[in-house]
Amino acid sequence: MSFALLFSGQGTQHPAMLPWLADDEFVRDMRARLGVDDWRAALADPAWAERNDNAQTLLTGLALAAWNQLAPMVPAPDAIAGYSVGELAAFSAAGVIEPATAATLAAQRAGAMDRCAAHAPGGLLAVSGLSEPRLAQLLAETGLAIAIRNGLQSVVLGGPKAALDDAERTALAAGAQCTRLRVGVASHTPWMREAAERFAQTLAGVPFQAPRVLLFSNAQDRIRDAASARTALAAQIATTVRWDECMENVMARQVDCVLELGPGQALARMWNQRYPGVPARACDDFRSAAAIATWLNSRQQN
Repeated sequence: MSFALLFSGQGTQHPAMLPWLADDEFVRDMRARLGVDDWRAALADPAWAERNDNAQTLLTGLALAAWNQLAPMVPAPDAIAGYSVGELAAFSAAGVIEPATAATLAAQRAGAMDRCAAHAPGGLLAVSGLSEPRLAQLLAETGLAIAIRNGLQSVVLGGPKAALDDAERTALAAGAQCTRLRVGVASHTPWMREAAERFAQTLAGVPFQAPRVLLFSNAQDRIRDAASARTALAAQIATTVRWDECMENVMARQVDCVLELGPGQALARMWNQRYPGVPARACDDFRSAAAIATWLNSRQQN
């Protein structure tokens, strides 16, 4: 059995996420960093849950905890990738950075992005159903950038809020489906360039190792060494997340199945739509770590 491990990004966090997760040292560390006793109760407050610094710290800490609890029950993954902030936990799972380092970097990453957004406010808009020429025209008309590319007709646009309003009206009129994401920063666009530069300076002093597992990046395809890992983690803050290419790279490994680790089922759903012959499940689908391990191990017998 071979499987790929995909770490979720932010935006789908909810109080009931990862119902099987035990309160281990990683969860306790995350709670201490956030100053909360009950992270599920904190997530029930939308204003708290949508704050960039809270979300990035929480999701990275919970992903580290979830993999720590699941890893002893399953073989090592054949490939790993992370979606947006999910790259921090993904790089840790691949052996590039220590878990405690990933947890610390989550807050520093969010802080750099929030400071940048303070003088360049923006947001994100998911758009699907536009042809490539019509999308190019929309970008030219509004000045927005592609923040995330999930497929040929599924993208997330980023930029100033007024331009996002214009793009949403135009796209809806053209028959597209639009969803305004609950974030206050234009992540993965040129408006975050200052944040990427600041985070690169932070990473320069952090110990990195070459990955022990095949690792794919949002910004640089395969990560082979410590230097490329540093560059990729900083670059993705201000450049397009090429998730469609990440999925293609993982599929090229001919894995038997895919597991999404994090809140929701967005990555598993995208994978199943693109590659229906290779099943993907999300950790949020299960009630125990043992059940996840049973599903993964059962693929070995198929």
